[in-house]
Amino acid sequence: MSFDVFPAVDLRGGKCVQLVGGVPGTEVVSLDDPLAQARRWVAEGADVLHIIDLDGAIEGERVNADILRQIVESLDIFVQVGGGIRSRRDVESLLDLGVDRVIMGTAALERPEMVEDLAKDFGSEKIMVALDVRGRKVTTEGWQRDLEKTAVELGTLFQERGAGSILFTNIDVEGQVRGVETGPVRQLVETVDVPVIAAGGVSTVDDIIALRDAGAAGAVVGTAIYTGKLDFHEAINASRR
Repeated sequence: MSFDVFPAVDLRGGKCVQLVGGVPGTEVVSLDDPLAQARRWVAEGADVLHIIDLDGAIEGERVNADILRQIVESLDIFVQVGGGIRSRRDVESLLDLGVDRVIMGTAALERPEMVEDLAKDFGSEKIMVALDVRGRKVTTEGWQRDLEKTAVELGTLFQERGAGSILFTNIDVEGQVRGVETGPVRQLVETVDVPVIAAGGVSTVDDIIALRDAGAAGAVVGTAIYTGKLDFHEAINASRR
């Protein structure tokens, strides 16, 4: 099975940022030109890209739409996008723009039937569901509200609803560059039959290999590659060993 390393381009206030635990105001990285950052990762060997509109995720409005359009139209690369995607219209507009996979978060958790409808109309491969976990419980509304459901429970539900993949984010280690927890990833992978992309805490080549060996289909890398703790090109090479 192939394994992809997704460089993260997280958008907030028109900038490319990296937050600790998704909390606004905890930026450890804040760069003025998100398009330049996206081009940087492509130049360093990326063939996939992970873009999250943090303003959309937190406030429910896709205020970075113009920047997203610039990135998608400028680069010939597989792009998955999430953050503030609340309606069918949002999904259609992103797919029409050329986005390859749309990440559904709060909207999917509130209306699982929406995932089923979108998967039928656009194809399961276009629809990814985000399960953001804190203390083993899935969160919603930009990580602001905890649900009484686990990733395994909801992963099973959304697989049945037709989601083609799952983005599993461990909030407890997100943005802290202190390593990954493979146990929850492995548990989810062993429960569902769709690809699981893991995010949160990736800081070394060993983390990349550990997630691959846990059965993940890919990993999102963010803070570590922006701060220089992890060499992105080395991470890609390690994933292909």
